[in-house]
Amino acid sequence: MPDQAQVNGSSRAELRLSKGWVQGVALVMVFGFFVMGVLALRTYTDSMPLPKRVTGPGGEVVYTGADVTAGQQIFLRRGLQQYGSVMGHGAYLGPDYTAEYLRISADHIRAELAASGQQEPAEAAKRMLRENRYDEASGELVFTAEQVAAFRDAIRYFAGFFATDSTKYGLLPEVITDPQEIHQLTAFFSWTAWASAAQRPGHDYSYTNNWPPEPRVGNSPTADIVVWSGLSLTALLVGLGALFALYGRWSRNIGWHAAEQPTLAFRQPGEVQITRTQKVTAWFFFVVAALFLAQALLGGAVEHYRADLSTFFGIDLARVLPFNLARTWHVQLALFWTAAAFLAAGIFLTPIIAGREPRRQHWLAWGLLGALVVVVVGSLAGEAVSIFGADWAKGSIFFDQQWEYLDLPRFWQTLLVIGLFLWIAIIYRGIRSRLKTEHRLNMPWLFLYAGLAIPAFYAVGMLASTQSRLTVAEFWRFWVVHLWVEDFLELFTTVMVAYIFVMLGVVRRQIAIQIILLDVILYSAGGVIGTMHHLYFSGTPVEHMALGAFFSALEVIPLTFLTVEAWTFLQLGARQQTRSSAPFPHRWAVMFLVAVGFWNFVGAGVFGFLINLPVVSYYQIGTALTANHAHGAMMGVYGMLAVGLALFALRYIIPASKWPDRLAKLSFWSLNIGLAWMVFATLLPLGILQLWHSVNDGYFEARSLGYITEPGNAVLEWLRMPGDLIIIIGGALPFLWIAFLGLRHGIKPTATELPPDTLYVEETAEAAQDRTGLPVAVGSAAGDDEVPESRRRYRSDRRDQDEP
Repeated sequence: MPDQAQVNGSSRAELRLSKGWVQGVALVMVFGFFVMGVLALRTYTDSMPLPKRVTGPGGEVVYTGADVTAGQQIFLRRGLQQYGSVMGHGAYLGPDYTAEYLRISADHIRAELAASGQQEPAEAAKRMLRENRYDEASGELVFTAEQVAAFRDAIRYFAGFFATDSTKYGLLPEVITDPQEIHQLTAFFSWTAWASAAQRPGHDYSYTNNWPPEPRVGNSPTADIVVWSGLSLTALLVGLGALFALYGRWSRNIGWHAAEQPTLAFRQPGEVQITRTQKVTAWFFFVVAALFLAQALLGGAVEHYRADLSTFFGIDLARVLPFNLARTWHVQLALFWTAAAFLAAGIFLTPIIAGREPRRQHWLAWGLLGALVVVVVGSLAGEAVSIFGADWAKGSIFFDQQWEYLDLPRFWQTLLVIGLFLWIAIIYRGIRSRLKTEHRLNMPWLFLYAGLAIPAFYAVGMLASTQSRLTVAEFWRFWVVHLWVEDFLELFTTVMVAYIFVMLGVVRRQIAIQIILLDVILYSAGGVIGTMHHLYFSGTPVEHMALGAFFSALEVIPLTFLTVEAWTFLQLGARQQTRSSAPFPHRWAVMFLVAVGFWNFVGAGVFGFLINLPVVSYYQIGTALTANHAHGAMMGVYGMLAVGLALFALRYIIPASKWPDRLAKLSFWSLNIGLAWMVFATLLPLGILQLWHSVNDGYFEARSLGYITEPGNAVLEWLRMPGDLIIIIGGALPFLWIAFLGLRHGIKPTATELPPDTLYVEETAEAAQDRTGLPVAVGSAAGDDEVPESRRRYRSDRRDQDEP
């Protein structure tokens, strides 16, 4: 039970919690971010160098470092990273331009050497490309005459490809025709290809750990790739063994099932009041649902390009919606609608946590909603202008597209960061009065800490500009892609879910805090340093791969724990319903949260581990297996979470008589069945076949349009259509209608004060004190003057008072 202590002259609720929890969190965080700091330093000081100039054997300048940077900006501005990839990172329809340039260069050099009478021209070409002629002191890289000729040959190839006057590749006709831009773009590809073949000084492998696999230049898996794959697999097995041993020993003390299960009476939606700010969240959730539907429709268009590249049921779609624009919007909307749902859920919970709502708080919520709409519309419009190549928009912070996942132009990215900090200011303003009464490790403070991490870690992405050196940009970009999404959004969600179950009276406050801290320890132990599994082949030193492989394997452990706990989590509400005089009102919200546990294990855990072993990633990066993991994890975890949180809030906004329980059920099963169809019928088999083709025939061949559009692959792509239709028609549309009902029939906001931390349950005074940490007069109840003994919240409340 909590007790009261004087802190700085004010009364704060204290909680008896073992210092070991706090020390564990501190140790994991300090260690993880210390290592990340060291790796950041190594990224800046020992990654693949960007030459000041590249010269031929006679001293003539072939291209400069400025040309490489300009080519990188063209690559991003025209959305080519949402079509193909560089160094494995990007989209999966077009080629990997690093591998493609390397193949063009190797073939050209070998042909020239053979024509000149060179003995064993293939071996001579290999030696030529692996020799590192970069002078660090002068910043000059010297190409041989054959390499210079190969560069000019590549210019002619890319000029022909990007100047194609048709949409047969899924791009706009004549997407890039300016000779200078073609030269700069080719310089960018050439630099990445040079780094992938030239040996790192003092080592017998390239700057990219010999990636991509290419026999023509002698690229094959290094000893580090093989050894660290084995060690990471060993770490996983040891970690899982330790998890089950500890769980077997302390399973009654950790996880969602506490030692005492509460008995309570749920107050039903329609019988409770909401505040003005909570009513505003109905508009948030409607926007969320609309963005989800748009994102799903765009996903169908993106998939159709893979099934039939030339036409969209007779329509030349690429002239108005080329593949790279459709995929840009699809990826951006996935981030927008899921993040917006989390923000709205946080705003909805705030007045319940505080027990009151500050004056004019709802106007701040309206302002945040308006900012969200402006950012979404402005960024999508800017990306379209950028991809279509309007001359007047080049270089503009309003229009220039950036790195994949951070595609939104710089101005809109900055505005989004400001909006996220505005959101946390709304949260803080709402719970400030409650924070003054709480210990800094109690639930309200944990809610604030987790929320603060969302804008803080998203803002790190600002360090990856279009002018940043590729390796540096990748390092900071994946802080957002991995740390922000897979660690801190996960943490905020855990805090919200735990808080919701405390408010509902399903778990005790101390158990919820332990769950949150356990989540921090388990996820951060592997997740922080595990971010580096994205940088195996991005030109970073080998320790990025070693640590990334080892610690990313540990990320499967918390996902396994969540799966073990999923059934218990599902039963929390059901058990209470059997003891309550009123039904549990959040069946489908909880079902979505249970689905999160399944997809966390399958999509993030199994599919993620499948591609994260360095020896597997070496051959598969940028294939359909990457897309398989991305869809299983992003939609399966964060998509299901977003819908579940929305249904939880809308359940109180929509009157009970108008609540469409069947539509909630339909949306749940359709989204899960459709996603399972997508990954198991199409993405997983396609990825396995593409991986086999990469190992057997070559990575360049496996990433080519010729292979992707083969008839056998096209059949598998078409098989995905039923799953997409189930998601759109059975999942997204019913969810949109439920959100619309929140606008049309939402109850009138009349509350300004609420019982703190109470989501409408009846309980004893002792249970209320346990839940909130706030003193309650013995004998009084949070909901009624007297609660029948059969309804008292904990079994221990019903024990004989004389029982020893």
